[in-house]
Amino acid sequence: MTQSKHTGQSDTRQLVELLRKTHRAEWEATPSSHDAISWLNDLVQFLFPSNHLPKNSSYEGILKKNQIDLENILLSYLDPKEVHVEEVVSSFYSSLETIYRNLRLDASKIYEYDPAATSVNEVIVSYPGFYAIAVYRIANHLSTLGIPVLPRILCESAHGKTGVDIHPDATIGVPFMIDHGTGIVIGATSVIGNNVSIYQGVTLGALQVAKELHNTKRHPTVEDNVIIYARTTILGGDTVIGKNSVIGGSVFLTKSVAPDSQVFNTHQLRITSKAVVDPATDT
Repeated sequence: MTQSKHTGQSDTRQLVELLRKTHRAEWEATPSSHDAISWLNDLVQFLFPSNHLPKNSSYEGILKKNQIDLENILLSYLDPKEVHVEEVVSSFYSSLETIYRNLRLDASKIYEYDPAATSVNEVIVSYPGFYAIAVYRIANHLSTLGIPVLPRILCESAHGKTGVDIHPDATIGVPFMIDHGTGIVIGATSVIGNNVSIYQGVTLGALQVAKELHNTKRHPTVEDNVIIYARTTILGGDTVIGKNSVIGGSVFLTKSVAPDSQVFNTHQLRITSKAVVDPATDT
């Protein structure tokens, strides 16, 4: 009994030491998820307030605090010798007006094409598709500035809230519409043009998953003015959906589609009435 007790204590000490080593390494290489998501929430609320801003609130003051919060997050896990944090933060906030204007265009497109939407503001404050796009555009710009890990934390937070999985490294034009959204997957090397609409359950994925393909284009290109309806799967880095095309629901594509195409699933559906009496069974 004593030997068993000592063995258990030894195992516990080994576990604690292992955790200390791995946790220390991970803490040094990653930002706090809590701080990152708090910063994101504050920024989205600043851009698209769900309530009236408090009286005497200062837009400049709120933005400055948000800027300082981002700088502190980056300094918590990045080496200032390798990443010029102040320059990155300044560049990000210099581009914030463009991000905001692009998101207004995204919201307007969703409102224009969704008969259920009653106003652009309704889209902004309540549509999960718009929220996923907003987080993507913020995270994508951080990614283009060379910031690691943080963009993925932001997009995965939106993924958990909306069911929309957009990799921050994907390239997406303006405007962009996501309708309903649940189950959408857009891979890291996807390229989506301007004025594209995607419905729930769509996957823009890779034909194969292999680590050595990390630096290759693995996901499709979708050109301008394309509509992709629900539950469609499009795979492969060489697959191009030509401009002005319409891809119907439940389509599976691994080959390119010429511009101005219409692609539909041709499975047949048989509908009969339960009210029809079968003479063979009528007694």
